Amino acid sequence: MISKVAPMLTDFLKKESAGGIVLIASAALALIIANSPLAEGYFSALQIPVVAGIGSAMIDKPLLLWINDGLMAIFFFLVGLEVKREALIGQLNSWNKASLPLAAAVGGMAIPAAVFLALNWNSPENISGWAIPAATDIAFALGILSLLGPRVPVALKALLLAIAVIDDIGAITIIALFYTAETDITMLLAGAVTLVVLAAFGRAKTGSSIPYVILGIVLWVFVLKSGVHATLAGVAAAMCVPVQAKDGSRPLERMEHALHPYVAFLVIPIFGFANAGVSLTGVGLDTLLAPLPLGIALGLLIGKQIGIVGFAWAAVKSGIATLPENVGWKQVHAVSLLAAIGFTMSLFIGNLAFEDPAQIDAVKIGVLSGSLIAAITGFLLLKATLPKAPADEEENARVSAAG
Repeated sequence: MISKVAPMLTDFLKKESAGGIVLIASAALALIIANSPLAEGYFSALQIPVVAGIGSAMIDKPLLLWINDGLMAIFFFLVGLEVKREALIGQLNSWNKASLPLAAAVGGMAIPAAVFLALNWNSPENISGWAIPAATDIAFALGILSLLGPRVPVALKALLLAIAVIDDIGAITIIALFYTAETDITMLLAGAVTLVVLAAFGRAKTGSSIPYVILGIVLWVFVLKSGVHATLAGVAAAMCVPVQAKDGSRPLERMEHALHPYVAFLVIPIFGFANAGVSLTGVGLDTLLAPLPLGIALGLLIGKQIGIVGFAWAAVKSGIATLPENVGWKQVHAVSLLAAIGFTMSLFIGNLAFEDPAQIDAVKIGVLSGSLIAAITGFLLLKATLPKAPADEEENARVSAAG
């Protein structure tokens, strides 16, 4: 099984891991600038009004919201393509493959949310941020994993990827159910009609990317105007793209591969740069220990470990799932720490949960501190538990010895 998915997975990981490193650099740069003499220019630039449209159909938003609502719709479109591929032909297309990451991902979303709520129960103004520590940043996590090179077994990479994909499904569902403002029924119906047309092209197995791109943009505008978060339009449009067209082409994989470099090296780094900047002036231990940032940081650090390892262990012990070959519990524990890197999706949900700039800054502090500690400890644990020889060489040696 692993030999069949390895080439596709390797190609995917190359792009995602490199993108994760670029994301780390962009976030660090934002932090540096936000705490330098350039800070005023940085924050002012993000509030520059940007107007686009035709005639009376105008969209007027500050630059930051164009990044978070517009550019991130492309990210969510890619996420939708990945989810559909994994569900139909990838790591989630059978119960045997999906059972372990499904159990781990459910625990990795539920327990962090519970930790956050426990620490913020007496702070009702913070409760809407309960979903922030439930998220996983796939680019960041795979970027850290890539630093260990060929020592990492393909099965372990596949497990982290599958957990992250299921986590994305959960985050998308949470955004749709809990972070949607009042809706404009007319715009929502117009979006629904557009989605039906998109689905018709998918049902007809149209191979050209043009109708999916054009109608996807139209859908994004209607959804944005409806009050439902516009990035969900990206996911909905992606679900309409067929795996195989009637002309024999594979539009889903073609669009996925075409978008990957732009998302990994442009969209996500721009989002990270625009959202990671927070002034650390006056930030002390009391700031870090406030309920909101502490709930996020411990939700990521403690909740992810307990949730992922605990639920995975229960699934294996009950016979629902099995551990992948050449993957031990110490490595699953390390993966749970890498999955605790929330960053992109956590910051995104934080922007939806709060409008108060002070709360958004607290979210950034919690996400950045929790994700940084998780990245360092996850990397060190993996480095200590992985075999010294590359995973492929070890496997080859074992096969040769058995022969």
